[in-house]
Amino acid sequence: MSLLITTTPSEQGLLVTVEGEVDVSNAQELRESLDQALAMASSTEGKHVEIDVSQMPYIDSTGIGVLVGTVHRAQLQEVTMAVAHPQRNVARVLGLLGLDAELGVTDAQ
Repeated sequence: MSLLITTTPSEQGLLVTVEGEVDVSNAQELRESLDQALAMASSTEGKHVEIDVSQMPYIDSTGIGVLVGTVHRAQLQEVTMAVAHPQRNVARVLGLLGLDAELGVTDAQ
């Protein structure tokens, strides 16, 4: 399955929508898109990035590492980030790893 990532302005800042499975084969694409969003958000008034993963049925450890790394870089740049609407299995993995709070997971399905 291919990965589709779109970034659009939102009321709070930026919305990054991730569609498709994230694994080692495409994690770099996710990293680059999130880094671009982070750079854009750090120069805006809202300084917030929401990552909508409602259409992401799977994420491996490489993809999770990308999310964690991006959240840490965001904190250094005083940008808030949240992972929104994870599907049940993705939310479960993030919760088991104890990352749901660190990633600001909201509205798990």
